[in-house]
Amino acid sequence: MPPRFTPAQLEAARDRLVPDVVADGLRVLFCGINPGLMTAATGHHFARPGNRFWPVLHLSGFTPRLLKPSEQDELPSYGLGITNVVARASARADELSAEEYREGGRLLAAKVERLRPRWLAVVGVTAYRAAFDDRKAQVGPQDRVIGRTRLWVLPNPSGLNAHWTAATMAEEFARLRVAAAD
Repeated sequence: MPPRFTPAQLEAARDRLVPDVVADGLRVLFCGINPGLMTAATGHHFARPGNRFWPVLHLSGFTPRLLKPSEQDELPSYGLGITNVVARASARADELSAEEYREGGRLLAAKVERLRPRWLAVVGVTAYRAAFDDRKAQVGPQDRVIGRTRLWVLPNPSGLNAHWTAATMAEEFARLRVAAAD
């Protein structure tokens, strides 16, 4: 059961930074938009109840069992990691400015050059478009590379993204899993 926080405790987490879960040479570095307040309050990525990241990661075959957000440090043992386009926590992604996305894209590219994952998977096509100034990007593999790292755009696992079900998201995540196995 995730911890319960008062609205004041969640608000106190605004602008807090959440450490990346990374290692050199990962198969896939997943990249969220930015930490939500629940993530910032717990220190665990994709911690908000209703976020489908962890169930979809398992349904797609990336992890052998459903991990809890508090078990995020197990990801590197599967060749996986997590970072964000924008580091600061906010209640909603629409609180971020276009400049924050662009700067986040520049910092993310530098991080990818340093860590050299096989794939960078940005969860959220809108965030990808803003961070990399690619207004026509669609979900799926991208032509862009950063060094030798290939890029893939995945659907945003937020419960607010009603266009995608957990099952259809898992299919897209599984396409990436297969590509990352090569």
